[in-house]
Amino acid sequence: MSDLVEVAFKGNRKEFYRWDDVVPPPAPRTHVIVEGDRGEDLGQVHSIGTAAEARYAGVPHGILLGEATRRIVRVAKPDDVRKAEALVAENESTRRDAMAQVRALGLQMKLTDADWQWDHRKLTLFFTAEKRVDFRTLVRDLAATFKARIELKQIGVRDEAKRLDGIGRCGRQYCSASWLPDLRPVNLGVAKEQKLSLNPTQISGACGRLMCCLRYEHEFYVQSRKRFPKEGKIIATLKGEEKVMLNDIFHDRVTLRGSDGETRIITLLELKRETSAWTPGGTEEFSVADARDAAEEGEVPFDDAPTLTLRTRVPPSDRALPVLPVRSATPPASRPAVPQPPATPSVLVPAVVIAATVIPPVVSAATVVPPVGELPLDDDEDSAEDGDDDGEDGVASATDDAGEGPKRRRRRGRRGGRRGRGSRPGSGDEPEAQ
Repeated sequence: MSDLVEVAFKGNRKEFYRWDDVVPPPAPRTHVIVEGDRGEDLGQVHSIGTAAEARYAGVPHGILLGEATRRIVRVAKPDDVRKAEALVAENESTRRDAMAQVRALGLQMKLTDADWQWDHRKLTLFFTAEKRVDFRTLVRDLAATFKARIELKQIGVRDEAKRLDGIGRCGRQYCSASWLPDLRPVNLGVAKEQKLSLNPTQISGACGRLMCCLRYEHEFYVQSRKRFPKEGKIIATLKGEEKVMLNDIFHDRVTLRGSDGETRIITLLELKRETSAWTPGGTEEFSVADARDAAEEGEVPFDDAPTLTLRTRVPPSDRALPVLPVRSATPPASRPAVPQPPATPSVLVPAVVIAATVIPPVVSAATVVPPVGELPLDDDEDSAEDGDDDGEDGVASATDDAGEGPKRRRRRGRRGGRRGRGSRPGSGDEPEAQ
């Protein structure tokens, strides 16, 4: 099984190769000869083993570019290393000659670096340009001059600083050239979030773009500002409505200004206590009993008093009370069972008796206006003296009312016949008898 090895080349260029030999791969900083583009190239081992496997899965020049198929040919000899060192001076002279041809053709491009392959079969030229450049004529002239395969690569100004390397304003080597694997874009919002000066000369690097180190602490600023109120927001505190003027995320302090123009600086914890709306008990003073009730009902832990406001805060002396036992939903087994009284048998009452015992609500006689055609059923004497037509109307009205309430027993008149013999029970939808 082949081992994965990361090899570094000139200009901070790195690639992954396979080591197929039975012996362990060479140690880091060892010069090796690897398979190149139509030839061989010389590089230096950067990482092996688990470190190479981890970098292969995360860096841009790893698995994102595809499976590593090229292999390491052999370990470089001292003569191979001396030959590669001689190419360094030749690279600079080649770049100057190529730049002269660029000026002769009038192309708007800047040649940044030249890189000869170790076997001298290929020449790679790196350049920067603001616009797209047609360099086909330049490639033909360079191929005729240097008698090698020519490759032109356009890069950005940040990649240019990565290849050329240098010392930043912090006094250290460029991050992009030393350890930074990926050059992520940096916008002006990152500087604004950190309250930095927006002067380009103070926040720009050697490449002329915003410094890459501005992103290192950006996530810290974003997460820290989530704990503070937004600057410019008006909030209600114990002193009334105040405007948030400034947030100090390093000392957890907030600057507020009231409506009267008075400015004060308080800590973030004090601000949370003043703006807290949690007032169990609904009183000005939050007692220990209220804290016990809230803790027992599960609203808030009993020792969570520091998050309350000053008016509702539990004193420290009362905060150390023992935890109340949780009430059990089921009674304990040792509690004696309470005897239940014997069940009383239900007595069925005939419907006739129930209907007879129904007492209508008592209403003043002066305010009762009987409907037209309805006869009172309580006075048998008056009901017997009325005519047959009136009796039928009265029975019909009584049966209409019976559709809504309990059924009433039909009464017999003095003539011996059943009154309202030809009528039917009302459904409630029939019109009242006139």
